[in-house]
Formats: sequence, C-alpha cells, structure tokens
Amino acid sequence: MLALATSAPALAADGVLRVAVLSNSPPMSYTDAAGRPAGFNVGIAHALCEAMELRCRLTVVPLQRVIPAVAAGEFDFAAVSLLDTAERRAKVLFSQPYYRSSSVWFAKPGVEPGAASLRVAAVAGSAQWRYAMAQGWKTTMVRHHSELPALLAADKVDAVLIPMATALTLRQDSAIQPLGLVTTIMHQAELSGDVCFAVNPARPELREQINEAFDRIKRDGRFDRLNSEYLPFRLQ
Repeated sequence: MLALATSAPALAADGVLRVAVLSNSPPMSYTDAAGRPAGFNVGIAHALCEAMELRCRLTVVPLQRVIPAVAAGEFDFAAVSLLDTAERRAKVLFSQPYYRSSSVWFAKPGVEPGAASLRVAAVAGSAQWRYAMAQGWKTTMVRHHSELPALLAADKVDAVLIPMATALTLRQDSAIQPLGLVTTIMHQAELSGDVCFAVNPARPELREQINEAFDRIKRDGRFDRLNSEYLPFRLQ
C-alpha cells in the first residue's frame, strides 16, 4: 500500500502524483496475470512513492507517448527506463541515473549491423527504433517486445534491436531458443548510457524529492531487493 500524502504542495491537483509506466518492456515493466502493472520499474515507482510519503497513480502509456506526455504535464514523472539524451533533456527533467544500459543486436549467425537491406524490428518510440530508422534499415515497428519472437521465427526480420534487460528475457522464449540467435552488444552513443526517470519540467522540486527517494531506497535495501526479485543481474 502507498502511504498517504503528507506534503500537499508537492501533489497534483487531485492530491495524487501521476506516474506513467509501460506494459511492454519485461522484466522492467509488463502486465501481470491479473492485468496489473508489474516489473522492476513498477516496483521502484511504488518504493519511491512510499519513500516520499506521497500517493501515486500509475497509468500505462505507450513508449512513444512518454516524453511528450511528461513534457506537457500530463504526468508528474515516468517510471520508464529512458536513456538520458540531449534531445530528451531539452524536453523533460531527468532523475539521477539508476543504471547504465546497452542495447543488443539479436540476430541469426552471420547477420551483423551494416547493410541497408537488413530487416530489423524494434519497439516503437524506443532509442533502438530511432537508431534503426536512422541507419536506413527496413525497420518493422512493434508495440510490444512479445511480438519479436514470432517475427524472427517466421523469418520476417533478420534481427531485432532491444535493450539489454529485454534481451535476457527474450532469450528464454521457447520460440527463440531453437533459432540459434547470436547476441552482439551495441556500444554506439545513441544506444547506451545512463538510464533515468523523466520528470515534468515544471516540477524541479519533485526531481529533487525523487533523487532523495532513490538514495533512500538504495540505503535501506529496497532497491537491491527489487533488483533480485526481477532481474538476473546487478544494476549497481
């Protein structure tokens, strides 16, 4: 349960912080069997709200809407793994980084990034999708990472470009395992770097609260416990 609000000036007009989350980025964010938001980022959002002693309402939005919606003030912050880029920083505030991310090229043996003729799939609105489009690859846009195994198994794409955390989950998919796909880490600046939560640009005081809350949940062990619950590797 989230704690009741104790700091009215920090809250939205209805007394609740509005938080954007995803449903298509396991293990960071997904919808569980009961239809509720779940995953590491969702757990962190709840922990931050508890640490700030504020009430929060989580709303699932598509990735391509996260930055515009936070920038427009529709949400107070987004509990979404966002690479800290200059383009995004011009539109929203960013929390302190809570891990560093790389991207993964997941493809058939011998299929390497390069030729414009490559057929590549990525999630709409992601840094990986923008990068694939910029390379001139024949890019298939999907709304959910769960769509990627079927595209690979049906030979409709040569590769997928995804975040590292998602690649670890995707490798366990029964449709993927027989394909013998090869993982290549992509170190390009557009595809790796600090990962943060986005904050409404009109709420600099909230960014400070969120940063203090991140420090608190790291000190008291909540961050590490969520890390162990949802991820097979250490973020920090």
